[in-house]
Amino acid sequence: MARKMLGMALGMCPKDKLYRGYIDLEIQLREFDRCRILYEKFLEFGPENCVTWMRFAELETLLGDTDRARAIYELAVNQPRLDMPELLWKAYIDFEVSLGETEKARELYERLLERTLHVKVWMSYAQFELASADESNVELARRVYERANLSLRGANEKEERVLLLEAWREFETQHGDESSLNNVIKKMPRRVKKRQRVQADDGTEEGWEEFFDYIFPEDEATKPNLKLLEMAKAWKKQQQTNDEEKEGEDDDDSNSSSES
Repeated sequence: MARKMLGMALGMCPKDKLYRGYIDLEIQLREFDRCRILYEKFLEFGPENCVTWMRFAELETLLGDTDRARAIYELAVNQPRLDMPELLWKAYIDFEVSLGETEKARELYERLLERTLHVKVWMSYAQFELASADESNVELARRVYERANLSLRGANEKEERVLLLEAWREFETQHGDESSLNNVIKKMPRRVKKRQRVQADDGTEEGWEEFFDYIFPEDEATKPNLKLLEMAKAWKKQQQTNDEEKEGEDDDDSNSSSES
């Protein structure tokens, strides 16, 4: 009777709460094939719902069908739109870690970094490497921190970069030596107060506001090289302009000689 009523209710008004209630009922009745059918219909109704994907995969994991669970996670992360992708990816990675599939979990981190370079992903990746049973786990984690710093530096994500360097410094304090720790300390930024003009929506100036900025030693060290590069490019451009002007003058001289 309850099954019939839930089925009728879903037919008239397919809502999350009804689907979850129906699935819970079938789980209590140990009708797992019916649970699968309901999850499939539920996901047709809301394919962006990460919690539904995760619960479906968790059900298959509890039933001992890890291949089916992995296939569900794969379908989930490849959806064009997801409401909480960070939770879904974490669940997928934790799933592989729980099975001792370190390499698969590592591949998932790399795939995730192709989609986002958020500092939390980098830090989670470094912690994963450190916790692994690999003999070179400390070095693997250090490489992740190094890659993350380069990535965030290139993206000019200053706030995230500070968070990363603080985590990296803590990592080296606990697992590194004096040399590796000093290497990170040298990268730590200075916090400076700056001022900038404030403009209204109509473009009129409303005065000044103060804000804090971070000055990174690595960035400062590259500035002279960037200046030289800019000067070299300017010189090359000027040379090309001079050559073009000279070619134009030569053509004019040739035309004058022909007319004579």
